[in-house]
Amino acid sequence: MGQLGRALLLLGLGVAAYGAGASLYGVRAGRRDWVDSGRRAVYALAGLMVLAFVVLEIAFLRNDFSFTVVAQTSSTTTPTFYKLTAPWSSQQGSLLLWVTLSSLWSSLVLFLTRRRLREIAPYATAVLLGFSGFFLALAAFAANPFHTVANPPADGAGLDPLLQHPSMMFHPPMLYSGYTLMAIPFAFGVGALISGKLGSEWIRDTRRFALAGWLFLGTGIILGARWSYTELGWGGYWGWDAVENAALMPWLCITAFIHSIQIQEKRGMLKVWNMSLIMLAGTLAVFGTFLVRSGVLDSIHAFGASTLGVPFVALLAVMIASSIGLIVWRRERLRSEHELDSLLSREAMFVFQNLVLVAIVFVIFWITLFPLISQALTGTKVSVGPPAFTPFVVPLALILMLLTGIGPMISWRRATVANLKRNFSFPVAAGLITLVAVLGLTDAGRKPFAVAAFALGAFVAAGVFQELYRGAGARRASTHDAWPVAVFALVRRNRRRYGGYTVHLGLAVLLVGVAASSSFQHSSDVWLKPGQSAHLDGYTFRYVRPTASASPTKLEFGAVLDVMRGRRHVVTLNPTRGYYPSVNASDGPIGRFFDNTNADTTVGLDAGPLRDIWTVANPNLQPLAGEIDRGNQVFTAEIDKVIQQTSNLSLARQSAALAPIWILRDEAVAGLVRDYARHGWPVEFQVLVMPLVTWLWVGATIIGFGGLLALWPLPALARRRRLAPYRARLARELV
Repeated sequence: MGQLGRALLLLGLGVAAYGAGASLYGVRAGRRDWVDSGRRAVYALAGLMVLAFVVLEIAFLRNDFSFTVVAQTSSTTTPTFYKLTAPWSSQQGSLLLWVTLSSLWSSLVLFLTRRRLREIAPYATAVLLGFSGFFLALAAFAANPFHTVANPPADGAGLDPLLQHPSMMFHPPMLYSGYTLMAIPFAFGVGALISGKLGSEWIRDTRRFALAGWLFLGTGIILGARWSYTELGWGGYWGWDAVENAALMPWLCITAFIHSIQIQEKRGMLKVWNMSLIMLAGTLAVFGTFLVRSGVLDSIHAFGASTLGVPFVALLAVMIASSIGLIVWRRERLRSEHELDSLLSREAMFVFQNLVLVAIVFVIFWITLFPLISQALTGTKVSVGPPAFTPFVVPLALILMLLTGIGPMISWRRATVANLKRNFSFPVAAGLITLVAVLGLTDAGRKPFAVAAFALGAFVAAGVFQELYRGAGARRASTHDAWPVAVFALVRRNRRRYGGYTVHLGLAVLLVGVAASSSFQHSSDVWLKPGQSAHLDGYTFRYVRPTASASPTKLEFGAVLDVMRGRRHVVTLNPTRGYYPSVNASDGPIGRFFDNTNADTTVGLDAGPLRDIWTVANPNLQPLAGEIDRGNQVFTAEIDKVIQQTSNLSLARQSAALAPIWILRDEAVAGLVRDYARHGWPVEFQVLVMPLVTWLWVGATIIGFGGLLALWPLPALARRRRLAPYRARLARELV
């Protein structure tokens, strides 16, 4: 199996090299047969990579520990659900996933454009195959997922406990889908620059892939935030971690691109800007992949230090240099066809919005890399945390929220006083009413950014509902449909427009959830014995009793917490911490079951529309330390004794002789677990009460729905009407 997988990687590398060469030769020599052959090479590569990934999945499902990656990230006791996801928990498997997804998305876009963009597509094919070839070379020669050993272990090390979470089934594939989809408009942008075909046709054909990349990457980011909130046990959902930031930056760039291409399509403006944005988004997508694999910055999401940093730096250097060079080369053909008519126009708002988005990207990029910059200049690696981002990102996010509300309601080209009054009276009133209402709260005045977020959220939401109401009302006036029918028909025929409005609404809801949960949360760290209570934000948390359980694969220590508000019982929470046996022999036969570095957290959570009650229990195992040390000594001596007595026997007979000791060891571990539950030693609890955090997840869901709405294909009639002007323009050009 390992040899088959390695052969597929090498064959795929050869196919990628051939396809790139055939595409370039075909377009330069005017040979359509070679161009078609290059495109079919992408299809063949996709088939090879899917087969290679299936081979790896089979190795995980069969517990084939001769595969090094299987032995390192799985075990016989790993649930099947997580065996399926374990491949992308490793450096080697994630590279294979990247190239598999890239080849599939590339095949799709090249199939859809096989009769269009004839001058651009061959160059795009070569770029896409170049990306695939790069990752295949890394997988084949530097991080081979099919590496095998002659004497495999009897069992594997197991999957990291922190990754045994449902969102990990989807989080990495979503991120990698976003990254690989962003490579598509990047590749076609390069093709447009090389061929000189710099109209809007390539943008129209790749817009849906840019939007899909935005949707997948955003979904991956939110799944990661949810994982952080419910699994890591630190009390938050976004820590401005280096890898989190690496995913956010290309998402912000592609958001700016999706908005500004509307100006290019309508007015022929911002061509240089749009090309620069798509080049930047594609480069940042690869940069995010680089951060995960290089280990240059500390991150819980990264794979640690590796030798892959240098190749990625070389790739990034090529991408940056070629992007700048091509744009400078074609700057004359990228001149805008019109000028900005007024600062009070939708075009101007989109420009300002783009500038704010890029400013946020720059701030995040600079602060994220500041430790490396400081180390290079001073020799000292300075650490940065969330407080470094807040003073810059929060004001920019509020400005972005304001522009998000203004953009859809202001007129194209030039707004008039009558237009402004008609479109903004209701949203501004809604924002002011919300501002007054929030300022009436006890401590809201001390949180100006949060208050502004509430007011701006109401402003954006009111604007969206106003646009929907007016559009549906106009339809009802002509069709006399019922309101629900009119709304459905309106959205159905204008999916891109109202999908965008829905995204804006979701963004407003999400930012309100972020502002409320981060600005008005209450937290406390307390030590409690059974029967003792702590008070926080009007709630009483009473530690009822400890809980503990033991199984061959996991020890679990937790607590039962009763939460009261006054005399009313609110909820009973059961936060736990699970300990998994380590493979480190130095921990000892007993101590390996109590290794705090090989543990995960199950949060005690009561979520609601107005507030979340979030708790974590950190069990105090120190009183068991003496018994654990004595157990290590006793069982180590017994194991050594048996091994000496059976040194001349077969491995199977030696294992049989050790079996009674393993039974006694398991009984000893179970006894220690019972001791913990019986004594009721003090436990450290982290308790948080966070208002409106649920609306963060609701807002993200609304954004996702809006993205799907905008991405969904247009009805046939609407599509024909929409394409008619472009077909007429093409006919005139051909004449």
